[in-house]
Amino acid sequence: MNLGLWIATGLLAAVALAGGITKLFVPKARLAAAPGGEWTAGASVGFVKTLGALELLAAIGLILPAVVNIAPVMVPITAVCWVLLMVGAMITHARLGQHRLVVLNLAYLALAAFIAWGRFGPESFVA
Repeated sequence: MNLGLWIATGLLAAVALAGGITKLFVPKARLAAAPGGEWTAGASVGFVKTLGALELLAAIGLILPAVVNIAPVMVPITAVCWVLLMVGAMITHARLGQHRLVVLNLAYLALAAFIAWGRFGPESFVA
């Protein structure tokens, strides 16, 4: 179970890192022109950059607290925050009729829920 949680956490952290870097460093016009990025056309630059920063923080919050054993409870808390972020992403993509992205966001949500459940419950970092 612990290995499965670490694998799920690594996958989700990689997704968060890639999304965060993209939103922070790719110009908004280029994001809006990319498949799946159409939602950025109606969002402010600040909003897109803020989401990028939150995704980078999520990548860090999913891994670092457990690795350095400082406030490891932040791992499942970060996973719960990711669930909330994915609910917003699913609503946004559903409004645009991007149902494949809704399903992808649902998969990310399920990974985050698994991590939150496992790290709050049976495989908690608290001894």
